[in-house]
Amino acid sequence: MRSTLRSLQIAFTYIGTIVGAGFATGQEILQFFTQYGRWALLTIVLSTAAFVWLGCKMMLLAHRIKARSYEDFNRHLFGEGAGSLISLFTLLILIGVNSIMLAGAGAIFQEHLGLHTQTGLILTVVGSYLLLQRGISGIMQMNSIVVPLMLTLSLVIILNTFGTPDPLRYMLLDTERSPWMAWLSPLLYTAFNLGMAQAVLVPLAAECKDERTLKLGGLIGGLGIGFMLMAAHFAMSAQMPGILQFEIPMGSIAFSLGPVVRLIYLALIFMEIFSTFVADIYGVSLQLQQRLPLPARLVTPLLMLICYIFSQFGFSSLLSVFYPLFGALALVWAFKLILTPPVPPGGEGYAGGGSSKGLVVPVPVVREREK
Repeated sequence: MRSTLRSLQIAFTYIGTIVGAGFATGQEILQFFTQYGRWALLTIVLSTAAFVWLGCKMMLLAHRIKARSYEDFNRHLFGEGAGSLISLFTLLILIGVNSIMLAGAGAIFQEHLGLHTQTGLILTVVGSYLLLQRGISGIMQMNSIVVPLMLTLSLVIILNTFGTPDPLRYMLLDTERSPWMAWLSPLLYTAFNLGMAQAVLVPLAAECKDERTLKLGGLIGGLGIGFMLMAAHFAMSAQMPGILQFEIPMGSIAFSLGPVVRLIYLALIFMEIFSTFVADIYGVSLQLQQRLPLPARLVTPLLMLICYIFSQFGFSSLLSVFYPLFGALALVWAFKLILTPPVPPGGEGYAGGGSSKGLVVPVPVVREREK
């Protein structure tokens, strides 16, 4: 029973890390899947299979090499030099994304609660810092609350969509969109999100003691992501093409269900932003602790201060340049993960239990030298 509960916590953390603000608002699903009409059903199935397979493989590999951070993981995939460069670029993207998410949290407080934006920012930062004092267990407990609520809301939206006239019409239509882009989209979507999620999934896997627990967590998590993808796609397809005009398409659907569902949805949007922000800050902090000659207790406050400062400015234009580059890099990263042979249990590890050097050497060789 304890192992099953742990698997569920891992699954919810996996889902919560992937289901960020872009997913929860529906914009990502609309752009990567729904707009492609009848192709979307098949591409969502493909993306779900990739989330199950690659999510499990990433966590098992991180567990077996005992990677302390995603930088250790990337060094294993690409080697010392290239792995460090990829990790540095990922660090910059994560800081930018988290700065925008923090600004989004402040906007929710201003637009829907009538409070000052800075109030929302400061409350989010303080709450994140307090939760991070509990480490990975705090992140898992947070997602164990948020994700079941998101899954429940997805189910409510599905049931409501069945009541709309001809809800399956657009899902079965051809579109003028390129079939090549339709099939490339799920690969880009999965690679990009797993590339971002490695910040928390790698250290989470390294701390897990049981591989069967990791496998079950990856399986449930991947299927849960697929369910939420399909639920949002089904709901938005029933509103096509009018849904394209909304900046928050899933919000327009949730708001139509009444004031109670609207408040629940807004609360969940904030909680998704909050949980993803906390998870990313945790993962980036572990990497910076390996790079910076600072006490570990100072790294997290410093990182959150940087995100707070950047959240005051328009960072979207800069990320619009970096996002396509990171998307292309994520595809390369995903293919490298696919091609990397599995490490047998106990076959490899990090010298020194994950030192800042992050060099992977066979454990038997280390023992021979010690002799």
